[in-house]
Amino acid sequence: MEAIGLLVMLEARAGKEADAEAFLKSAQPLAQDEKATLKWYAIKLGPGKFGIFDTFANEAGRNTHLTGEIAKALTHGQTNYLRFLRRFKKLRSLQAHP
Repeated sequence: MEAIGLLVMLEARAGKEADAEAFLKSAQPLAQDEKATLKWYAIKLGPGKFGIFDTFANEAGRNTHLTGEIAKALTHGQTNYLRFLRRFKKLRSLQAHP
């Protein structure tokens, strides 16, 4: 069951919108390799604004994801075209539809 989630809000640096979008699209295979990540979405919220939303069965799965390759790329400056609007926002599911 998808009991908990993670929401990351990002903004592309000026002139780097296409690079930011390309990075997020390229990250999908990395998320698929994470067995504890049940669902992973890269989303475009508006011009230059992006997000990542993922779900997990438990805290251990979320913590594993937070030390994975996507998180490393975002937090260790491997992407010089994105900045955080907010740090990682941990969420808890109230209800889910199968």
